[in-house]
Amino acid sequence: MTRAFKSDRPIPAPMQGKRIAVLGAGNMGTALLRGVLAAKWGRAKNCIATNPGTRKLDALKKELGVQTTKDNRKATAQADVVILAVKPQILDNVLEEIAPAATADKLFVSIAAGATTTHIEELLGAVPVVRSMPNVAVTVREGATAICPGTHAKRVHLDLSRTLFEAVGRVVEVPENLMDAVTGLSGTGPMYIFQIIEGLSDAGVKVGLSRAVASTLAIQTVVGAGRMAQDSGIHPGQLKDLVTSPGGTAITALHSLERNRLRAILMDAVEAATDRSAELGAIHHPKAEKRLPERERVA
Repeated sequence: MTRAFKSDRPIPAPMQGKRIAVLGAGNMGTALLRGVLAAKWGRAKNCIATNPGTRKLDALKKELGVQTTKDNRKATAQADVVILAVKPQILDNVLEEIAPAATADKLFVSIAAGATTTHIEELLGAVPVVRSMPNVAVTVREGATAICPGTHAKRVHLDLSRTLFEAVGRVVEVPENLMDAVTGLSGTGPMYIFQIIEGLSDAGVKVGLSRAVASTLAIQTVVGAGRMAQDSGIHPGQLKDLVTSPGGTAITALHSLERNRLRAILMDAVEAATDRSAELGAIHHPKAEKRLPERERVA
């Protein structure tokens, strides 16, 4: 069930008194801070954000009341939980910068795409690392995030990481060798849905609706169908059958979707994004072990 974010909700045990640093507080990092603070699972005085831009830091301090700095090592030294939210291409530089402040009593949570826990541990040492893959919907606190532990991360570290991301959506735990698959499905997933919404809106215009009406109906249809699938627990195939009556509009439309291979198109897209995630991980982190998509390793 979705969490209710009430102002009087007590801080979950894993979060009590924790000092949080977000290194590279861009869209994702800032969304996490907003979620944690909005849920009152953390306090602004215990949070510090870094960013190379003075204007961005000033905006964060004004909006959220958190501490800010351009010094990643300083922020790391002050924190119990360090969220690595920098771009993948500069992650190694940041890890080398903060390594002197990395100690085993801190948790490092990475949202850097493609960076394995082993790679991060090689640069930081024997510290607890949890790798995550959220998606852009965390910015509206409806994100889908997968997490996996590194060599030195224990159950308490996974619980703390789960609590962080539950402030901005739903969380699952997967083995690390499936993180590229997560990237292909939910990490890239909002783009698929935006394309579907745009296509439905265009279709509405084609059959005579105004753009505003078509877009409103398309968006709410996706939101409502998603909520039905989430809240009912019923398999999507069964939900499809519930609205597909003999000889009706739904079965006629379904025939068109099947003839044009919608299901195969989506499967191909997820597979392509999964493969590209593995490729990008090797490009941005060449020292990391060579990875193949899980399906190739088990074939």
